[in-house]
Amino acid sequence: MVQHRPHTTVVLAMSADGKIADLVRSPARFGSGADKAHLEKQIAASDAVLFGAGTLRAYGTTLTVSHPILLQQRKTENKSLQPVHIVLSSSGNLNPDIKFFQQPVKRWLLTTTKGSNFWQGRSEFEQILVMETPTGNIDTRAVWQHLGSLEIKRLAVLGGGELVASLLESDLIDEFWLTICPLILGGTAAPTPVEGEGFLSNFAPKLQLLEVHTVEQEVFLHYRLQRSVGMDYAS
Repeated sequence: MVQHRPHTTVVLAMSADGKIADLVRSPARFGSGADKAHLEKQIAASDAVLFGAGTLRAYGTTLTVSHPILLQQRKTENKSLQPVHIVLSSSGNLNPDIKFFQQPVKRWLLTTTKGSNFWQGRSEFEQILVMETPTGNIDTRAVWQHLGSLEIKRLAVLGGGELVASLLESDLIDEFWLTICPLILGGTAAPTPVEGEGFLSNFAPKLQLLEVHTVEQEVFLHYRLQRSVGMDYAS
């Protein structure tokens, strides 16, 4: 059965030992200029980008499209200059004074009924999407279907690890772009691209390597999730 949901790509940079931040979860600024350009290109190719509240708290901002060629490409495709930026936060506990809320992007909040209370009637978010499971958690499957109905055809997920884990468990990820950066962070408390409870090896999601290339000291890996016949998704 074809599922009309966004084609979803996770885009992350990590250390050579698989960490996306250090042990105190500082903003991960260890990627090079080439990695930042790569990330901007992936954002520019998307109708929306999604990130968790922890990622937003760490950075306080989001990366916008600024390269003239990428802006012109979006304009030629009759798209808005910036994709929609969606924050996922069950609690809705976000600081309205951070720089993110002054950036020139459309902002949506994906949250629970409880998490939406503070933001109702405010102007920071253009849309507040509330879709819950019977247990009061965000119903990501329902949300992805709804995003598809809103003409979000390509979605880039920018972290963090808990969010990526939940999307993998719900089989909502199609591709990964992983940049391996030349440093070792270590630490059992340092976050990885996929957090959560983890997968047993026999049931772990399998990947197909689509391309690999290096730019100076960084390695860019492009993977596609392998699925059984009949599990294809509309992009």
